Amino acid sequence: MAEFYANVSLAEAVLTSTVNGVHIEVDSKALGVILGVPAIGFDLYVREDKSLLGKAKLLESAQHLSQQPGLKSPQAVKKGDMQPLHQLLFWFIIKNIILRA
Repeated sequence: MAEFYANVSLAEAVLTSTVNGVHIEVDSKALGVILGVPAIGFDLYVREDKSLLGKAKLLESAQHLSQQPGLKSPQAVKKGDMQPLHQLLFWFIIKNIILRA
C-alpha cells in the first residue's frame, strides 16, 4: 500500500501507480467497479467548472447529496449533510485519490 501511494499520480481522470514493477491504471469507471459503487458523473464531480451540468442538474445534485429536497438554488454541500455512502466516497476520494500538497 505504501508503494502504491508513493508512486500514485492523477492525470486526465486516470489514476496511475506502480507496485512491485506492475503498472496500474484506474479510471472512474474501474474504480466504481472495484469499490462496488456507481461512478456515473465522477468525471464531472472533479471538474472545477461545473457549468457543463447546467443549473437544473446542479440543483438536483445538491438536493440529493444534502438530503434537502426543498433547496431552491444550487449550493455547496457540507460533508456532514451528505448520506453516509456519499460521505464515505467523498473521504475516499479526498484522502486516497486527489493528492493534496
